[in-house]
Amino acid sequence: MREEKKARRESKKEVNFSLTDILFPFLLPLKGVAWIGEKVKEVAEMEFTDRSKVQEELLNLQMLFDMDEISEEEFKKKEEKLLDKLETIRKYEEEREG
Repeated sequence: MREEKKARRESKKEVNFSLTDILFPFLLPLKGVAWIGEKVKEVAEMEFTDRSKVQEELLNLQMLFDMDEISEEEFKKKEEKLLDKLETIRKYEEEREG
């Protein structure tokens, strides 16, 4: 949630032109492409590190199992994948902070 607010604030920043932009205007499209690439990266990172989605999937999986809509074997397979995903997110966040 915090990261989403930060990303929104950063995306609202005004574009600042420098002397380089005035002297070399043909570089502006490249800067625009780089900016778009950075925004795509930020959104993908937010999607990848969204713990709440994985936790919600775990709760839904538990509910399906409790209601006998999936077998115990299927439950364990899916649960293991989701727990692995949470562990991957945790490791990624540790690496990013450290």
